[in-house]
Amino acid sequence: MQSFRNLRVWEKSHKLTLDIYASSKAFPRDEMFGLTSQMRRASASIGMNIAEGCCRKGDAEMARFLQMAMGSASELEYQILLAHDLDYLRDPRYERLTAQVVEVKKMLSSLVQKVKGFD
Repeated sequence: MQSFRNLRVWEKSHKLTLDIYASSKAFPRDEMFGLTSQMRRASASIGMNIAEGCCRKGDAEMARFLQMAMGSASELEYQILLAHDLDYLRDPRYERLTAQVVEVKKMLSSLVQKVKGFD
């Protein structure tokens, strides 16, 4: 068992979550229980699944939680695109958030391969 805080992918996902919270503050009030809430939950879910996977027994369970984190990251990637297309996120912020989530997905993919022993 390792501490999730020692994983760079967790650090990056945590920063992404903080950025999502900050970015979504400016969303329209009527999105509070819609897209705002969904984006915040999806972003937080990435780090939460990494953290939970770290305390599980065995590589198979760890890989399963990393896959769930990957699903949340993919969901968030779409939500960021939707927020941009709805004009809730301007280009510089949209591009930064997209780059962050893509980087987290790549890191998760690499870690899954390592945990499964394919690396």
